Amino acid sequence: MRSMREKVEEWKPRTRLGKMISEGHVSSMDEVFVEGLKIREPEIVDVLLPDLQEEVININLVQKQTDAGEKSRFKAIVAVGDRDGHLGLGSGKAKQVRTAIEKAAVNARLNVTLVRRGCGSWECACGKPHSLPFTVRAKCGGVEIVLIPSPRGLGVVANESAKVILGLAGIKDCWTRSYGSTKTALSFALTVFEALQKTYTLVTPGDWVG
Repeated sequence: MRSMREKVEEWKPRTRLGKMISEGHVSSMDEVFVEGLKIREPEIVDVLLPDLQEEVININLVQKQTDAGEKSRFKAIVAVGDRDGHLGLGSGKAKQVRTAIEKAAVNARLNVTLVRRGCGSWECACGKPHSLPFTVRAKCGGVEIVLIPSPRGLGVVANESAKVILGLAGIKDCWTRSYGSTKTALSFALTVFEALQKTYTLVTPGDWVG
């Protein structure tokens, strides 16, 4: 099986964004988001974020009853991030665990988003991007989560999967409150991801200054 590095070296861009990167017109992930360009090739993320890391959040066996009998497949949830404000989350299904993980990793790259970091805790106010700039809330399915800025040095107060996702985004200190069916791995991971997306998509009064 070829590594992701080998795939990038063999990469022949097929989309407009891919060609722009190959020709040197776009050189950072931030430019991609500022221009509102859609990522349709996973290699784009690997080129622009060379320090990208992968973490498997969950692997589950999914069984489905069909006319031909019971059909079993593995479903994987994978998060990717550079621990510096870029995060992606994806899922994939396949008969083999490794294939499911690879599909999920590709899907995560196509879903990469920017995460705004800051020091939104009144107890800290150090001005460094170690936490969140403000409290964010998200709901997905039967899961709801609230991410709250915390003082520097506290760490991430959350369950293991949330810690992994927040860590890949570059969040070092954060309080979390979760409600509902938190044991549903995909819904919980998507809820954390959606909350982090809001740090970038929500407009604050400070964004209008200047």
